[in-house]
Amino acid sequence: MPPELAQLKNILCIDDEQDILDIAKFALEIAGKYRLDICCGGKEALCRAPALNPDLILLDVMMPGMDGVAVYKALREVPGLKGVPIVFMTAKVQPSEVIEYLDMGVEGVIPKPFDPIALPGAVESMWEKRKAG
Repeated sequence: MPPELAQLKNILCIDDEQDILDIAKFALEIAGKYRLDICCGGKEALCRAPALNPDLILLDVMMPGMDGVAVYKALREVPGLKGVPIVFMTAKVQPSEVIEYLDMGVEGVIPKPFDPIALPGAVESMWEKRKAG
């Protein structure tokens, strides 16, 4: 197992809705014991993400300006972030949409609205799946 996949510690959450960021921060830092950095949109994320060195990125699909798909593609071009797992958080979870996201290369999809209590477990499950290969 590569050392970068040994333990999930630092998560970056990118969303344009402050209430989602607040709930995710509470759920993942308090209940999940992770460090969570937040960005309020794609442009901010592209500027800050390399320095934040996240182990995993939670990314909203529907955002103004740069949507999640555009942010995903841009993050995949950043040398230090190419291999960082990205999980979409979205209300757009029709089976065809989820297949499209997974075919794109995202690690998984968390449906919105999400259960704050279940969020740490969902993230950990996707992390463990990635570690397993």
